[in-house]
Amino acid sequence: MAKKKEILRGAEIFCRALKDEGIKHLFGYPGGAVLHIYDELYKQDAVEHILVRHEQGATHAADGYARATGKPGVVLVTSGPGATNAVTGIATAFMDSIPLVVFTGQVSTHMIGNDAFQEVDAIGITRPCVKHNFLVKDVKDLAATIKKAFYIASSGRPGPVVVDIPKDVTADSCEYDYPKDIDLRSYRPVVKGHPGQIKKAAKLILSAEKPMIYSGGGVILSEASKELTEFSRLLGYPITNTLMGLGAFPATDKQFVGMLGMHGTYEANMGMHHCDVLIAIGARFDDRVTGDLEKFCPYAKIIQIDVDPSSIAKNVPVDVPIVGDVKHVLTDLISILKTEKDKPDAKALKEWWKQMHEWKALDCLKFDRATDVIKPQYVVEKLWELTKGDAYVTSDVGQHQMWAAQFYPFDKPRRWINSGGLGTMGFGLPAAMGVKLAFPDETVACISGEASLVMCIQELSTCLQYSTPIKILSLNNRYMGMVRQWQEFFYSSRYSSSYMEALPDFVKMAESYGHVGMRIEKTSDVEDAIKEALALKDRTVLMDFVTDQTENVYPMIAAGKGHHEMHLSTDTDRELA
Repeated sequence: MAKKKEILRGAEIFCRALKDEGIKHLFGYPGGAVLHIYDELYKQDAVEHILVRHEQGATHAADGYARATGKPGVVLVTSGPGATNAVTGIATAFMDSIPLVVFTGQVSTHMIGNDAFQEVDAIGITRPCVKHNFLVKDVKDLAATIKKAFYIASSGRPGPVVVDIPKDVTADSCEYDYPKDIDLRSYRPVVKGHPGQIKKAAKLILSAEKPMIYSGGGVILSEASKELTEFSRLLGYPITNTLMGLGAFPATDKQFVGMLGMHGTYEANMGMHHCDVLIAIGARFDDRVTGDLEKFCPYAKIIQIDVDPSSIAKNVPVDVPIVGDVKHVLTDLISILKTEKDKPDAKALKEWWKQMHEWKALDCLKFDRATDVIKPQYVVEKLWELTKGDAYVTSDVGQHQMWAAQFYPFDKPRRWINSGGLGTMGFGLPAAMGVKLAFPDETVACISGEASLVMCIQELSTCLQYSTPIKILSLNNRYMGMVRQWQEFFYSSRYSSSYMEALPDFVKMAESYGHVGMRIEKTSDVEDAIKEALALKDRTVLMDFVTDQTENVYPMIAAGKGHHEMHLSTDTDRELA
């Protein structure tokens, strides 16, 4: 005799479904439309609810959690402003292909379209920045819809999924039946690459005399770092990572030539410009990587591996497209390369590496260490040394983000947590909080700037409530740094609204939230301050480093320029061809 199924209210179904999905943390903020759900959350202990102080903080915290763990981050917000406040975080996850499931409350079904209190069209508003979204109109559809949401968010090219739940659906009852598996006829992501295309790619790879491996965030999302490392070492080719791909290949490995793109290394960008075969793995050729498309890789045959067919040749024409999951495609490619009689041209590769070392000798990341004014690069460098390169590092967006990418070499995937595609100020602090909840015993540092830090500063309260002792390094130059840099370069130093006047006392502010605050003004005090902060294992510490206001991020490719037209520094105030 079949076991009789339980009759549950929609709110109970929500909580039970999260439990059955294996969800441990839920980031959210209550409101009228989701109070039935919050009442049920109160009655259970399988899922820990994290009360943020702003819905944007919820999405960023869940995003950081997802990037660090590889599991979907989960968010619950109320209708109206709750949903709209979450949109920035949803768009951030969408641009970087991060799996989120965001549950938004909605007014009761019979009120939808009546301009009811706290009603917005969450489906319409989020449609351009989600992988998919659902409006649940019947409680009988709720469990299956939740299962679909997690499946869609996590499979293929990951991304955020929004589930809009009217209040009456959470009050109605039905039998609880959470599917173990889901099969969507209209959604079947390709996993295995085409064997013929993979063989074609292998032949082209082995014919290269000036090869470059260009890998992106897709390698990390696919959990393919091991395969990428094996593939790269098997060939002995130079490898560069995108901003989102840092850590996919060990940054301290001799084959790694640094990050590429607008603020990439000279050797990485020159290698891209002069290569004859480019192997693009889990990378989408975004504008900050390519520079002027007319000048991009002019001598190269291009192979592109990506799970999303819409990304293939979207920005740059490719010679050998391979649609498939990076991990599977690299596994097949490695197998072919190991059995192939042809091998890379050793003589040509030796000459190519000789050229690489000549480019590297320019030392494009040099900066003045012999100054009492704190250089922001020095702070990041010291953090790397003192954490032995093993911390989880989040950032906001701007100069500090680029310095973090340049001066904290990541040897492991999922350690570098930043907003790449959308470039969201305010991301770093809540993201660090999310990472710390996922890995309470690990060191989690947030490298920020004073302008970004105040965007979601209220989450310091959440850090205290849930005991997430993160270390915040504010590279405080009293400017919106990257805006100021562009104004200096391209707007004749007209610093329009980029100077940050009336900043708070960050030390007192940290203390007012119950944390430790430090103000560091001399280079000689930087190392001791970071050591002290790291030693305070159970306290959130905000380090306010007063840094050089005039420091710029170099190298830099200006708009309309190619990889070979880099601006290196004020010391070499010229473009090298």
